[in-house]
Amino acid sequence: MTTSEEIDIVIVGGGICGLATALALHRKGIGSIVLERSETLRATGAAIGVLPNGWRALHQLGLDSTLRSTAIPFQRALDIWVDKGVVRETYMSEGEARCIKRSDLIEALANELPSGTVRSGFQVLSVDVEKLSSNPVLQLSDGSLIKTKVLIGCDGANSVIAKFLSLTPLKLFSKCAVRGLTIYPNGHGFSPEFLRIRKDNHLVGRIPMDEKTVYWFTVMAGTQRDSGMPKDPISIRALTLSLTAGFSTEIVEMIQNSDLDSLSLTHLRYRAPWSLLLGNSRKGAVTVAGDAWHVMGPFLGQGGSAALEDAVVLARCLSKKAYRPHSNGSGLLLSEHKAREALDEYVKERRLRIVHLSSLTYLRGLLLVGDPSLLLRFMCIIILFVVFRDPLKHTRYDCGEL
Repeated sequence: MTTSEEIDIVIVGGGICGLATALALHRKGIGSIVLERSETLRATGAAIGVLPNGWRALHQLGLDSTLRSTAIPFQRALDIWVDKGVVRETYMSEGEARCIKRSDLIEALANELPSGTVRSGFQVLSVDVEKLSSNPVLQLSDGSLIKTKVLIGCDGANSVIAKFLSLTPLKLFSKCAVRGLTIYPNGHGFSPEFLRIRKDNHLVGRIPMDEKTVYWFTVMAGTQRDSGMPKDPISIRALTLSLTAGFSTEIVEMIQNSDLDSLSLTHLRYRAPWSLLLGNSRKGAVTVAGDAWHVMGPFLGQGGSAALEDAVVLARCLSKKAYRPHSNGSGLLLSEHKAREALDEYVKERRLRIVHLSSLTYLRGLLLVGDPSLLLRFMCIIILFVVFRDPLKHTRYDCGEL
């Protein structure tokens, strides 16, 4: 027998964006439920860079002080082209920039949510719309149904909710990325800077997180589909070592001594900026946030911060349309009509910001890890100079008060 449940606001995906959205709503007095398909909350990707705009969003969520204590700040990036003998220094931001463990962020978000907010082991198979009320109905893997007034997809790059909205399919960069952590029991002694080394068409990046922990990644040619890439950490490490064998002993040892549990290998993918500008990101009372909406390459370090911004703006828009049913009641409610108005305001406010970030990331990605022709490279440089002349403008963005 099929069981059915009614919930006002359902968030699909218990990653950074899903938990941040639930927390932002909670801070505004609005309850929600987060459905996470895994049995436990996951932190795939090892770490996340948070630039000034991300810290402004974390401040609105009330987590900035807690998370500052988990990582040291850095400001500059040092780019080294080994084959060309070129070294260039750039600045990541004009304010606070840190690289924090994803698990620290996930834990901080989850700890602030009311008990029972996150439901683990609930996989959404499909979304339909109830004919009489036009409310979204979720079909779960256990055969049960959930009807909701507002459905928010925060379920990542392979989002079921994005497919329901008919967002354009993701595109692949020609590169893959390995991410991991390495712990140095006696301290690493590295400067607090973002180091990027390029050699033989491969890129290795390194960011110290604290005195003993380093986050690192490699970007390399993607010759296989996801199904053909190694999944177990030992094989991922072996592949990475084989492709970075010509790098310095310091880099090779960092990869060799990495924490196996932190390793992940994925294709770099993105949703095209032009599709974000023209596509429909709201259908009825359904919308998306974070990677489910605007997955982008890692070349700006803004994917996580943009998701945090989404959460703050979305909760603010919904809370403005909510009402308190009783003068002494606790919590706010949304009518179906007002919920749709709120989602429209959210999409309108976020769209240009997302298109800006995605376009800048796409152009920088082509130059950093792509293999563009001379004409395409020239065009990318011209667009970056004319349209994105201020290289740090995106880090000064303020998503506003919750």
